[in-house]
Amino acid sequence: MAVPSKGCSRRNFLKTTGAVGVGTLLSPLAATARSREGGFERLLAAGRAKVPTRPFGNTGVQVSILSLGGMFDIGANQLMLRQALQWGVTYWDTADCYHSGSEAGIGKYFAKYPQDRQKVFLVSKSDARDPDGMSELLQRTLRRMNTSYVDLYFLHGVRDIDELSDATRRWAQKAKADKKIKFFGFSSHRNMEELLSAAPGLGYIDGIMMTYNFRIMDSPGMQAAVDACVKAGIGLTAMKTQAGRSWLAPGKASKAGEELMAALLKKGITEEQANLMAVWTNPHIASICSQMPNMTILKANVAAAADHSSLTSEEMRLLRQYAQATTSQYCTGCSRICEDAIGGAIPISDIMRYHMYSQSYGQLDWARMHFKALPSHVVAGLSEIDYREAERRCPQKMPIAGLMRKAAGEFG
Repeated sequence: MAVPSKGCSRRNFLKTTGAVGVGTLLSPLAATARSREGGFERLLAAGRAKVPTRPFGNTGVQVSILSLGGMFDIGANQLMLRQALQWGVTYWDTADCYHSGSEAGIGKYFAKYPQDRQKVFLVSKSDARDPDGMSELLQRTLRRMNTSYVDLYFLHGVRDIDELSDATRRWAQKAKADKKIKFFGFSSHRNMEELLSAAPGLGYIDGIMMTYNFRIMDSPGMQAAVDACVKAGIGLTAMKTQAGRSWLAPGKASKAGEELMAALLKKGITEEQANLMAVWTNPHIASICSQMPNMTILKANVAAAADHSSLTSEEMRLLRQYAQATTSQYCTGCSRICEDAIGGAIPISDIMRYHMYSQSYGQLDWARMHFKALPSHVVAGLSEIDYREAERRCPQKMPIAGLMRKAAGEFG
């Protein structure tokens, strides 16, 4: 989500590195960003501020390259939905488990503007894995959102391809036949390379939402996995595109960060906009799902999407350079590697994600809520496990032991 993070945001980066005074650099950056926004305002006035679309795999459907992530109180943000639609953000994403009544908020909107339902590519997700549970949740979703169908239904938070059983395939086929869903797929925060590589072999996956950002998009494994899905006609939606860090090392990446910030200052875009634009350089990513809980973020993201100037090869090089300088601070979600090393005793990848939400997105309460939902024996074992083998295997060389113990202190 393109929000000023508490990890590598402009303000916090400059504070932690001590490179220059905050006001010195941020004032001209804000000025150039306002200048670009002035161009966006002119597009608005001319009626040309529309988010472009891309084909969603082989479904025959065009979707907006920017998707409204619904992990916020949509019921209190009805104007946001109206404005998003006017600017061409026609892909709306939610889930049965999202807090603050996300599905109900969308249902409230469709009750008021029923004619807009046909304009929206509507997506929701199921936490259930068994057919009966999925049917129950889908029916609740349809009631909440005041609709007879969803365009795309995801099995939410898949960790292993075996979760997509033959029973799941039969359920999806029946739900399509009953016209309750048009397309089916899954979302995942971890083990993305393995899941994307295996998905084409299932033969019934229409779409996938996965973590995808400038830190991981150039890895050979991810490129091969994306290519496999593209060849199979699977539509791809990127999430976690801001690549928030799981922990921060002040001053460690000052040179790489300074060069990156100078380039963005010259271009007149924010770091958050650059992160979105980096993902859009891959034409096979149909859309980016971004949480946009207020008009400021919506406008900034739409401006980035409507801006036809892409990142230069030099700007992409600087992003990669910065990613390399902060490798050990970002968890790529390859949980099979680290968790297998400790016999699956601790959900390391989940806890790394809690760190990321707390550090980079400033959502400490969210992190605490999810941490406290972990089984008591898992929490008790955090400080007792020997993580040396997990750290040895970690491709990012993250300080896993320290971060697990830090979680016990901060989130417990």
